[in-house]
Amino acid sequence: MTQKILSHFQLQEERARLRAAGKKLVFTNGVFDILHVGHVRYLEQARALGDALVVAINSDRTVRALKEAGRPLINQDERAEVLGAMRAVTYVTIFDEVSPRSLIAELRRMFWSKAAITPR
Repeated sequence: MTQKILSHFQLQEERARLRAAGKKLVFTNGVFDILHVGHVRYLEQARALGDALVVAINSDRTVRALKEAGRPLINQDERAEVLGAMRAVTYVTIFDEVSPRSLIAELRRMFWSKAAITPR
């Protein structure tokens, strides 16, 4: 399942590849420290919105900033691996900020900058 876990750069490349193929990448994020059936249903519904689903998870450092003492219960690499094992999840990436806004902006910026210079 580790082939589903991508760096931000790899995710940018994959987004460009999917876009060029006319495919839609759906993005969601969260801590996913204590998985439950609600997460499974939510991720399946998210995946149904497009051709591929990327789940961005908070790093251990940011989970400690967001949650109570003693969290995360499961480290970021293991959380990523568990999510990657789910059928609905196409890719997983780890981000080291409290909010995914910078990652989302990075992914969008990469697409728009390439689209502006790519001949049609």
